Amino acid sequence: MSESLEELRKKMIEGAKGAISSAYESEEYALMQAINAYLQINKSYNLVYERLSEWFGLYFPELNISNPKTLSDLAISAAKGELTSERVEEIVGKEGNPAAMAKKIRETIGRKGDKEEKDALLEFAKLSNNLYDTLNSLENYINGSANRLMPNITYLTDAKIAAELLSKAGSLEKLALMPASTVQLLGAEKALFKHIKFGSKPPKYGVLFKLQKVSNGRKDIRGRIARLYATKISIASKADYFSKRFIAEGLKKTLDEGIKKIESEPVKIKKREQFYRKPHRRRFQRK
Repeated sequence: MSESLEELRKKMIEGAKGAISSAYESEEYALMQAINAYLQINKSYNLVYERLSEWFGLYFPELNISNPKTLSDLAISAAKGELTSERVEEIVGKEGNPAAMAKKIRETIGRKGDKEEKDALLEFAKLSNNLYDTLNSLENYINGSANRLMPNITYLTDAKIAAELLSKAGSLEKLALMPASTVQLLGAEKALFKHIKFGSKPPKYGVLFKLQKVSNGRKDIRGRIARLYATKISIASKADYFSKRFIAEGLKKTLDEGIKKIESEPVKIKKREQFYRKPHRRRFQRK
């Protein structure tokens, strides 16, 4: 009896292992990890850029560099003592006016600094470049994987937004079974719970706000554009998961037509209480 129970236990363990193994065979789980890693590293990269910009500004306050990669390359060359006119032109290129930048570097009023602090700056600038290379590597993988797994959704949005929607949903199957209203609010869970609990203004979009048509659209039509996108993404996700057919071209055509129609509508002015002043009532004063 004990032997049969032991055999049953082993079979159940092997069955569980097999189920877990088959569940993670799909590439979508690796894609979800990749997009989450990309988003977290991107936040860190922006923080590193801000700190490096302030640090580099101690030595060259005349320079204002908006490109993080250019800034880190200049900081590395400066820390090594190799920031010559030729090196500046190599880093910045002709479009960035390297001659004027090299002149500012030569005539700078900034701090000179000793070797120890320059070595520290060098390592920090290298960290920025390492993060930049990591982001590029992750982005290349996300672009390839999203196009393989979700060609329809990726065609309507882009690879990173498609991957983020997948991550918020939990799997491509769950995303395909979601109604359009849920797809529209993926990524806005905190705002939705706040609305339910405290009665604050309900959210109109989550991840979809990153779409250019939504974020750059008029405030009065952003929600409608996001709803239209969510409807098309809901259809596209079903095609990606169930039929594996590419139908995104037709969806994109109707999507663009719908957005043009929404954008052509006149601006709606909402009636708010602050636009209407209540008549001032005089207080009764006794004589």
